[in-house]
Amino acid sequence: MTATPSTPSTASKASRRKALFTLAGVVVLAGCAWGLYDWLVASHYEHTDNAYVQGNVIQITPQTGGTVMSILADDTDFVRAGAALVQLDPADARVALQQAEANLAQAVRQTRTLYANNSALAAQVRLREAEAARAQAEIARAEDDLRRRQALTGEGAVSQEELRHAQSQLQTARTQLAAAQAGVAAAREQLVSNQSLTQGVAVAQHPSVQAAAAKVREAYLADRRTALPAPVDGYVARRTVQLGQRVAAGTPLMTIVPLREVWVDANFKENQLRNLRLGQRATLVADLYGKKVEYTGTVAGLGVGTGAAFALLPAQNATGNWIKVVQRVPVRIALDAGQLAEHPLRVGLSMNVSVDTQDRSGPALADAPRKEAVASTAVYDALDKGADADVARIIRANLGTL
Repeated sequence: MTATPSTPSTASKASRRKALFTLAGVVVLAGCAWGLYDWLVASHYEHTDNAYVQGNVIQITPQTGGTVMSILADDTDFVRAGAALVQLDPADARVALQQAEANLAQAVRQTRTLYANNSALAAQVRLREAEAARAQAEIARAEDDLRRRQALTGEGAVSQEELRHAQSQLQTARTQLAAAQAGVAAAREQLVSNQSLTQGVAVAQHPSVQAAAAKVREAYLADRRTALPAPVDGYVARRTVQLGQRVAAGTPLMTIVPLREVWVDANFKENQLRNLRLGQRATLVADLYGKKVEYTGTVAGLGVGTGAAFALLPAQNATGNWIKVVQRVPVRIALDAGQLAEHPLRVGLSMNVSVDTQDRSGPALADAPRKEAVASTAVYDALDKGADADVARIIRANLGTL
């Protein structure tokens, strides 16, 4: 018997079956590869494009009122810490300082008078004591005169009128003694009262002098504060102050943004937070530079609430028409200072963030208080540097020889 040749339809079916098996194998292999990749690699990363550059936006506000005389920095300018930004008219502050200095000089002289009165009052006490001693001597003389006349009265040598005169002199002497003793007591009380105002302190440390000196320091500071310094290095933004403007204390004039100290707030979904820990490494890409510039950072902190929880009008979820919305929590990413210097960012720029969650040894929340200040500046420390020297000069000029 001869073999029957295969028909075209049978060969076509076999070819399709082979192609389907091949495609199924490719799909299975791709699925296995994707599952293996997700298990070994992708599951160790959390991604979000809901991330933005944040930084300290420092408002420059005057500590005292005044009229703007000059503006020394404008938008986009870079300023150093301590550099003057705005100068207010110092005329009012200088008048107040001169008045405070005059009041301090007067206080020193009045206090010197208190100390000088101690000697005058002590001399007054001695004078009153001498008057009392003289009155005592007058009593003794009057008593002797009265005794002699009383002894001669029986012999008729002294008249009754002369005897009554002697008795009257004795009574007058006793009255004068009482008055002198009262004068001694009053003088001593005045001395003690004046000494209570001066005892234990020198003129320069007297409370009245110290109060006047504090007013001088306050006026001195107000005079120095007419020049507004930059608290940190940074760039000027949002300048609103104008020449001739009368500003009050606390009026926003401009802002300083230190772009070398910015960070990123990445808003991750709720289900992305379970593996995030402090200290994990992150890679970031800014839309400004694209993928050719990649930043490295670390997770510095996880927010303690969602944005909705801290909104001005928080959502009322206990309502009848409730619809569940996936919430996001801000995660702070600290950036590398060297990369920021090479490729500076601006506040508010969009970022793409990927966090490597493979190392989960760190805490989810900070478990220890901060040991150092978040930010600090020393530009205000020297404002009152010359105040003490000014106070000492005024006291020394009005102290005299005391």
